[in-house]
Amino acid sequence: MTGGAGSAAPACLLDASIFIFRYYFSMPDHWSSVEGHGTGAVYGYTRFLLRLLTEQRPRLIAACFDESLESCFRNEIYPAYKSSRVLPDEALAFQLAACQQVTRLLGIASFASDRYEADDLLGSLMQLLHRVEPATPVALLTRDKDLGQLLLRPQDCLWDYGTAGRNSDSQPLYREHIHQRFGVWPEQLVDYLALVGDSIDDIPGVPGIGAKTAGALLQFAGDIETLYQRLDELPAQGIRGAKSLATKLLNWREQVALAQRLAKIVTDVELQVDPAELRRGGAEREQFADFCQRMGFGGSLLAGFDRAAEAV
Repeated sequence: MTGGAGSAAPACLLDASIFIFRYYFSMPDHWSSVEGHGTGAVYGYTRFLLRLLTEQRPRLIAACFDESLESCFRNEIYPAYKSSRVLPDEALAFQLAACQQVTRLLGIASFASDRYEADDLLGSLMQLLHRVEPATPVALLTRDKDLGQLLLRPQDCLWDYGTAGRNSDSQPLYREHIHQRFGVWPEQLVDYLALVGDSIDDIPGVPGIGAKTAGALLQFAGDIETLYQRLDELPAQGIRGAKSLATKLLNWREQVALAQRLAKIVTDVELQVDPAELRRGGAEREQFADFCQRMGFGGSLLAGFDRAAEAV
């Protein structure tokens, strides 16, 4: 892994569920468990973990899983939050649980919560690592660009490692890349999302304010609080539709404040974790082999397991 200011090997924090869903919708149904459940996503995810452990050799690593759909604290604030997402059926729920199991079998610390999302767990683990390992860069392995708000240090990055080496979008993204992509810096990303909304998470934005306008507003004011203090200056800023922007922002002020609360990642979840638990642990070959047999993989992944074990 290259790029960024730090030269030390990064700690890897894995947004696990997002990769499991990728494999669930892309892997063929060539495998099934002894219970009769399809296990294509488990196979793809397990192979992904073995590749990660072999190629990157992370000293510090953890995986976070989403288990809070409909029960997240954000649903208490705004019941429609992520309401368009479908709950996992029995087949997917089985594979999600199996993926958690194999993550632990491979010596990777795992975290999940029925109140906080994986993003919040990742943000809180990142803050923990900043405190106890300040010289260590942190790589957030994810496809979710919203996590860019956590890139407050130049050495930290987002990385869609699942496609690493396959296309130009798979390169690690640092602070400057977030700015290039959105027109705002990571610390402005929550305010940006509050203005434009996030259709994937069912977060409402301000009608009529798109990406370019939101970027221009935050370039002008820096943050939403300052923006509301300087609404009278907008007509002179040369921003498209500037004459009506102040009225729009005032009319939707409560919704903007709501969207900020929904978009902001929590970074102080009480995880009750010893930092030593984030060190990559050992893995038992026999237990992994038993798992593979139960999932219908046979011995096809054992060579990958051996390579990963040698890469500690």
